[in-house]
Amino acid sequence: MIMRIFQVVARPGKEEEFADFFHNTAIPLMKGTDGIVQVLPGAARAESPREFSFVMVWRDIDALKAFVGEDYDRPHIDPSEAELVESRAIRHYDLVGD
Repeated sequence: MIMRIFQVVARPGKEEEFADFFHNTAIPLMKGTDGIVQVLPGAARAESPREFSFVMVWRDIDALKAFVGEDYDRPHIDPSEAELVESRAIRHYDLVGD
């Protein structure tokens, strides 16, 4: 399985708008995506009010590519969130079982 960590920093002054998008659009979208085994959304905290993240566990690399395409190493965003986002980062790891 593939662990995908997606981190977003909202633009200053856009925290509430991004939080609304995060909770009402992004989380339901990711939870309903075929090939995702688990979604762990991380909302902003008081000490980092513009930072949000997702830890997603994908069934395999093919499922991930089916969702985002061959360039899965680039962070993909919904066009409706583009004006709300200052920066984004993405990392992938092989999930280690216990």
